Amino acid sequence: MSDLIRFGVSLDESLLERFDRLCLERGYKTRSEAIRDLIRESLVKSEWQDDGRHVAGTLTMVYDHHTGNLSQRLTAIQHDFHHYIITSLHVHLDHDNCLETLVLKGPAPALRSFADRIISTRGVKYGTLNLATTGQGMK
Repeated sequence: MSDLIRFGVSLDESLLERFDRLCLERGYKTRSEAIRDLIRESLVKSEWQDDGRHVAGTLTMVYDHHTGNLSQRLTAIQHDFHHYIITSLHVHLDHDNCLETLVLKGPAPALRSFADRIISTRGVKYGTLNLATTGQGMK
């Protein structure tokens, strides 16, 4: 384990009160735990801005599988980017709607491009790319 370093932070009292409420709502035992998570979240966002870095994430979409050739078009796009897809989950929400989640790993620009193509496909009702990290260099 690395050496822990203590440092001080100056905050406006009302901001600290809001932060403490957030920590309580999310179940943090200490402010330090919450601050570490906020720092990690910021670092993950930064990873996604580094075009040379491999990142991980999920792409979630909801679509009506009855929409003309939509399933085939989504499959074709996924085949174009197959080397970035680790696994997928397909769920039938009801008679018409499907939810699909893809776990992705690869260069940030390629994953963003893939997500944009999927989300902008006519018939996709909802799509979102959720940023994650491969964990490399993260403590």
